Amino acid sequence: MSMKVSLKIYLILLGLMVIWGFNVSFIKIIVAHIMPVTITSFRIFAASLTVFLILGFMGSIRLPLKREWMYILPGSLLSVVFHHYFLASGLAKTSATNTGLILGMGPLLTLLLSMLFFKKKPTFIAGLGFILGGIGVSITVLFGSGSLNSVNLGDVDIFLAILSQAASFILINKAAKTMSPVLLTGYMMLIGSIVLFATSLWMEPNGLSTLLTAPSYVWIYFAISAVLATGMGHSIYNYAIGKAGAAQSSIFLNLSTFFSVLGAYLFFK
Repeated sequence: MSMKVSLKIYLILLGLMVIWGFNVSFIKIIVAHIMPVTITSFRIFAASLTVFLILGFMGSIRLPLKREWMYILPGSLLSVVFHHYFLASGLAKTSATNTGLILGMGPLLTLLLSMLFFKKKPTFIAGLGFILGGIGVSITVLFGSGSLNSVNLGDVDIFLAILSQAASFILINKAAKTMSPVLLTGYMMLIGSIVLFATSLWMEPNGLSTLLTAPSYVWIYFAISAVLATGMGHSIYNYAIGKAGAAQSSIFLNLSTFFSVLGAYLFFK
């Protein structure tokens, strides 16, 4: 990848991290009024429609090859179902600040999984960063409820959310060799949203009724989160993974942590 192209990718990722950071607060507001799994299924479905609309304008829609389903199906479970289920569930039980801090472990987990699957040897700095990052996240989880003896289960959910996302980046990195990352994103979101909706009917039988009682301003945050942060955002990020690699792209998730905390201050003080 040339210097000019890499600079363009990095600037795009920087802007995306601002959006993703603030999206933590947006989701926190949304799940305070609507059942988390129910609204997440609708949010991801709207995001998938956004992706396919973009692909339609580009004339880039095609059916996946048989071998590509090997990445799409598990990728849907990890990147969409598990990640967004645990993220929405965790945000309903913990603070946006804690969420932002724990999400900062994403680059470290991606690096570790890249070492395991791609046999990449860590540098001294990478190893030190993994240790310090692990200690930092552990402290956040342990003191999330203000007490060492009381671990906030919402924090655990957020950790599981970022772990499943990091694992999905490895699959996306492999699948991007034969399939457009944006098309891959669209299929994963569409399949994942259907699974999440089926899950919501079982877990939240009254979830659909909460859609009718939500204030109108919640739907503004929903639109921003679904279309901009989730649909366009994940398409851009998966495109960057295809160009720069999973480990290198994930470094920018550290900035998402900063903007998550900044957003938590601006929206919730």
